[in-house]
Parts: sequence; C-alpha cells; structure tokens
Amino acid sequence: MRKLLNTLYITNPDVYLSREGEQVVVKNEGKKSIAVPIHNLEGIISFGYCGASPALMGLCAEKGVSVTFLTEYGKYLASVQGPFSGNILLRKEQFRIAEDSERRLGVSVNFIVAKIMNSRTVLKRAIRDYEEIAGKQQISFVVERLGRQAENARHALNEDELRGIEGDAAKMYFGVFDNLILHEKESFFFHGRSRRPPLDNMNALLSFTYVLLAHEVKSAIEAVGLDPAAGFFHKDRPGRNGLALDMMEELRAYLADRFVLSLVNRRQVSAKDFVVKENRAILMDDDMRKKLLTEWQKRKRIDIKHPYTKEKISLGLLPYIQAQLMARFIRGDIDGYPPFLWR
Repeated sequence: MRKLLNTLYITNPDVYLSREGEQVVVKNEGKKSIAVPIHNLEGIISFGYCGASPALMGLCAEKGVSVTFLTEYGKYLASVQGPFSGNILLRKEQFRIAEDSERRLGVSVNFIVAKIMNSRTVLKRAIRDYEEIAGKQQISFVVERLGRQAENARHALNEDELRGIEGDAAKMYFGVFDNLILHEKESFFFHGRSRRPPLDNMNALLSFTYVLLAHEVKSAIEAVGLDPAAGFFHKDRPGRNGLALDMMEELRAYLADRFVLSLVNRRQVSAKDFVVKENRAILMDDDMRKKLLTEWQKRKRIDIKHPYTKEKISLGLLPYIQAQLMARFIRGDIDGYPPFLWR
C-alpha cells in the first residue's frame, strides 16, 4: 500500500527553495525558515512566483517528488517531473479507449453517474445533519431529481446527451448550494460559479480547493503510469489534463465541496480573510491560505473504508486508489471502472 506523505505548499512569493543534502530548504530574504527531508514529501506546490534552485529540482526529479508552480489564482504555470515510469502498453490501451467512442462513453458514464450521486449525497447529508438548514423541501426535490438524472446518465446514448445530463445536474446541485451555507450569509453566499477570477468568497474557496484536488488527482494518475492528458469525458485540448479532470468529477463534491462548506459552517473562515483585487477578483489572504492548507492536510489523514476495495485507507490516498482501479480496468483486470460512490 502506498504511504500518504506530506505536500509542501509555498504561499509566500518572496521565498526561495533550495537543496541542502537530502533536504528541501525554504529561505526567506536569504535566511532559512524551514527544512524538510525529501523522503517526507510527495509533492511541492508553489503559489505565486517563488524560485527554486536547479539542484533542488534535480533532487525532486530523482526522488519522484513533483514540483508544481501555480499563479496566486491557482492557474498552472509549470512543473518538474522526474523520468516517467509509465507502462507503454498500459498507455497505448488508454489511448485506444480514448479513440473508441463506444468504450469512451462507457467509462464517461461511470464518472458522471458517480458525480451526480455524490452531489446528491452531499445534499441528503445536509438535510439529515442540520436542523436549521433553509429550504429543505426544495433540496429534497433536487435530491429526487438528481436520482433520476443519475439513472438517465446510465442510459445515455452518446456523449452529447451525457454532457447535457451532467450540465443539468450541476445546475440543479449548485442551485441549492447556497442553502448549505449556514453562517455569515452576508459574506458567504453562492449565486453561481465564477472562476478565473473568482468574484466572491465562496468561489475563491472552491476554486482554490479544486486546484489542490486537481493536482493530487494528476499526481495519482502519473504514479500508476497513465497519461493524465488522455481523457474520456473531457475533450482533448492542448495543456488540458483530460483524464485528471474526468476523475475529479466523482471526487469534487465529496472531497472539495464538503471541505469548503465545513470551513464556513464551523466558522473557521471569516470575511476579513479575503482581499479584493483591482479587477474585482477575490483572493484569500496569506494567513487564510495557510489555514486552509493545514485543514486540507488534516482532512487527508482521516481514515475511511473504501466502498469497492473494502480496505481502510487515508482519505488522501483516495485519488491514488481510484487511479489504480482505472489502471486495472484499462489492463483488463476488471470488467469496468468502479468510480468512488459515497454512501
């Protein structure tokens, strides 16, 4: 079983990353602030424009620790990856499925059914767990409709029909998402998705968390030897990690949406944690980013029982387990890809 290791998040754009022996050293204005043994890390994610020494990047490549550079908004800039250890036969079969519309649809249906069902479970749990929640009748109505949409997705005849069902389901789910926010409604509300840049506090939290999830899904896919760019549901586009986006669909509500709602409803975040930029973009301040990343790391260490493998795993390993199952399906070890279904 793979071991859950730490991810080092860099949120200060003024720091510099370097190597000292087998350690990653973070320096601020030339002074060492922290040093982390490389064997304790599985990845480094830098937000902003900090630099890194070639010696450190070489060490990370050698040890299989990915280094990813993002803008402060979470837009991907570049990454350092060591020698790719993927299985060419496995990837060739992945490409064959991606080129076959019937086989591609079969996998895509599993992603979307799981996405709809997991979104539905988020709503059902909210009704069950929060007496004070507003609009219970409306949410219950959406729960029922999402159940029907999941059934429709199972019988979608083509990808265009599946995309239509997925879009309708997302609209229904986010249509009642605001009801799940229980506190500080004047500062935390959800009136629709805005991204690049996010225009309100909830979208800032969601966008940032989706970036974290996307990075972890992509890393998991690469770790099992698959190509994160060759997707089945998401169309090919230069620079787009189609398979990573596909596999995020089933995990988005369970891992990211619940996490963000939890931060707000437990009053771990407040309006003063955000700043408004000149272009109306809303960003978390540095302290809030650190707080979110700390809570994200804590959440990853929670143990769950995987519904398909029946193994006890850390939540942070879930993307890796799903990537392993995808590889097993592509190799022909199992008949179909079993998406993660939260029960």
